[in-house]
Amino acid sequence: MDVLALEAKTVTGTETEKKSTPRPKPKPPKKPKRTVYFEVEILDKKTKEKLLLLDKVEPTATILDIKALFHKSYPKWYPARQSLRLDPKAKCLRDEDVLQTLPVGTTASFYFTDLGPQLTWGTVFLTECAGPLIIYLMFYFRLPFIYSPKYDFTSSKQWIVHLACMCHSFHYVKRILETLFVHRISHGTMPLRNIFKNCGYYWCSAAWMAYYINHPLYTPPCKLGNFSIHITLRNLKPPGSKTKKIPYPTKNPFTWIFWLVSCPNYTYELGSWIGFTVMTQCVPVGFFTLVAFIQMTVWARGKHRSYLKEFRDYPTLRSSILPFLL
Repeated sequence: MDVLALEAKTVTGTETEKKSTPRPKPKPPKKPKRTVYFEVEILDKKTKEKLLLLDKVEPTATILDIKALFHKSYPKWYPARQSLRLDPKAKCLRDEDVLQTLPVGTTASFYFTDLGPQLTWGTVFLTECAGPLIIYLMFYFRLPFIYSPKYDFTSSKQWIVHLACMCHSFHYVKRILETLFVHRISHGTMPLRNIFKNCGYYWCSAAWMAYYINHPLYTPPCKLGNFSIHITLRNLKPPGSKTKKIPYPTKNPFTWIFWLVSCPNYTYELGSWIGFTVMTQCVPVGFFTLVAFIQMTVWARGKHRSYLKEFRDYPTLRSSILPFLL
């Protein structure tokens, strides 16, 4: 009995302690923060005329969001065509700029400029690259109305012409594929008027070089220069004569390099091999060019010394193979 009484007393005491322990008061609910909305007015940059007033714009709104709201009132000015500034002389604001981070009060004024019709950069790049590719191939295949009718659809006998076509085509095909699958362009658009300037440069340059490179009478310049020098040297000696004369430039522009070097035939030869090395980017070709340059330099310096000894009035401005250097 005593044990049961003791247990009952213990239980009763525990319940009393629980009842006597004060419960914590619940915290009052936090008051929601008050959102401060912005009032945005958009003015014409030139006339300062108010174009639109936006009320209750959220502080987290971006410039792109404001452009979208402006577009609803003026459908012809889509976001990519708009430029917004805080000051008429300030830089354009970026689309990702947030309203509340800008140095403005609750009433913000933006100055609007119409950028004109826009094109995506991808479209511009593809147009720039596809044009030169097509134009060059038109000259390469010698389509009618480009050269004389007798050369229509004929092929050049110069291997360098075919190699140049392959390199040119590869360059622009690579650029087209990079535009489609590689490049990530940060600026979405550019003004439509710029495409005429960009394409004019690329297209006209391609037509200009293609016309001459694929011309039926084309001869690689270094080879033609080398040939011109050999003809000039040949004409210095009449048939059967061993008399030596100082070579001078003639009316042929390729011989004018005689003003600067004594052995321009080696200069042109070196130029052709350097060009071939750059075009092929091949180590064996580069090694051959280096060895050929060393050997031709030895020959040219020997010839130059011979001229100086034999002719007292020999032009002092001339170098042996490289103008002003060697």
